[in-house]
Amino acid sequence: MADVMSATGWDEIRAVMAPLLLVIILIPVITISLLVLVAFTSVPAVIRHIARQPNYQGLYQAHEGGLIRSILYAFVSIVICCALVLMTLPIWWVPPMVAILPPLFWGWLTMRLMSYDVLAHHATEAERQSLMQTHRWSLLTMGILCGLMGAVPTFFWATSAVAIIFFPVVSFVVLWIYSVVFIFSALWFAHYLLNALREHRAVHGIVLGDS
Repeated sequence: MADVMSATGWDEIRAVMAPLLLVIILIPVITISLLVLVAFTSVPAVIRHIARQPNYQGLYQAHEGGLIRSILYAFVSIVICCALVLMTLPIWWVPPMVAILPPLFWGWLTMRLMSYDVLAHHATEAERQSLMQTHRWSLLTMGILCGLMGAVPTFFWATSAVAIIFFPVVSFVVLWIYSVVFIFSALWFAHYLLNALREHRAVHGIVLGDS
């Protein structure tokens, strides 16, 4: 690749090609694995914390999700996301796209994983599907906004040679930023969906047993 760029007179691009290639390879791996880790470790703690708030203490917990179903749902979502990444990978070489496409993919994946895990204990399967269908655009917008916040370290990696020189230090900072963004996402999705679930039951007159 370096020889081809030299032959075509693109020597200036060689300086940014290595960081760009590194970002393209690492970002999907880091983001997806960290999102899954947060979804299975931090989200349950976030839900327990929010469920103790006065607004949600009386909200019935259906417990229809389960760990196995959550893992299967996450696996299918990740496979779909990886397939989309592979299909669009050639477009990532266009400089603006490396900062535009990741937020869209991570936003969609964040919406899927966070919505399922937030509603896994409180909502029935029918309620979960109804809420995700009714609020799909709001949830997708929330996921994309969270993806845009997570794109900040991606942009830094793609445009700064310093990030490559100090990669061991920068990587820890980037992981911390991703973790903060995903935990914030969990809090945002939890408040939004639990409130939506409460309103859904009130509107449809659904009365379930005591949690």
